[in-house]
Amino acid sequence: MTGTQPPAESRPADAPVGPFGPGSTATEVTEGLDLTGRTMLVTGVTSGVGLETMRVLALRGAHVIGTGRTLARARAACRAVQGRTTPLALELTDYPSVLACAEAVRALGVPLDALLCNAGVMALPKLEQVGGIERQFATNHLGHFLLVNRLLPAVQAAPQGRVVVVSSVALGWAAPGGIEWDNLSGSRGYAPERAYGQSKLANALFALELARRLEGSAATANALHPGYVDTKLFRHYPWSLRGARNLLRNPGKITVEQGAATSCYVATAPALAGVSGLFFEDCNPVTPDARALDRVAAARLWEVSEALLRPYLA
Repeated sequence: MTGTQPPAESRPADAPVGPFGPGSTATEVTEGLDLTGRTMLVTGVTSGVGLETMRVLALRGAHVIGTGRTLARARAACRAVQGRTTPLALELTDYPSVLACAEAVRALGVPLDALLCNAGVMALPKLEQVGGIERQFATNHLGHFLLVNRLLPAVQAAPQGRVVVVSSVALGWAAPGGIEWDNLSGSRGYAPERAYGQSKLANALFALELARRLEGSAATANALHPGYVDTKLFRHYPWSLRGARNLLRNPGKITVEQGAATSCYVATAPALAGVSGLFFEDCNPVTPDARALDRVAAARLWEVSEALLRPYLA
């Protein structure tokens, strides 16, 4: 099933427009692809979009490394799909766990054709911190930043390795000035939706800066908005904020199968070989909130993230 393409004014200039759009499913956008011989890692496969992403990639022949917060949950998810899968434990706020996961992947001795940063938490009702950093920022951004940096050599060893970062148009919920550099702890005026928006803005900026750093290589990095899928991600979402979902450009509920489409498309579409530094929605590149295009902020975020994680990046 193909869908309506995004309007031209919402697309970056010269961006490749594909045959899919709203309503397309992950199964449809990968139809006819043979991913045999490729290895792909998906974080957060125990339910929702992550589980469907793993299912479809494995269905197409990829060896999928699927992570969950515990090995038991990752194993259960991998048993639920057909195809070749490898379960690994990954707790994104436990940085030694991130290192152990990365080391287990590296021990496989194979290139990573795609690394999909999918796991996350949303709108924690009360401020929680990890090492003095607000938990959503630590989970959604810092944990993935560390994982990608540790596994980047494996991505670059693939013929055309891809880093796919699941962001969200909810990045628009971030503070008007963008990342609150002096409030990464969240201690000053914590608001669940603003903190979530900041973490999703960080996802987009991370992909943007990573794409810049990968220039001249075959590897690519892109960010995406999966759409509104009512999964366990919303388990912490305060009912008082439910109306805020109208801030999303696609406020209508979509299925998990549709929600995994853009991730699978960006990770596998032959037409996207060499395409890097873009933001995708409904399987097409779009122009996101201007704050997600701030290259100065993207470079600063990289430096700040390195400083926060320095003991684990050595």
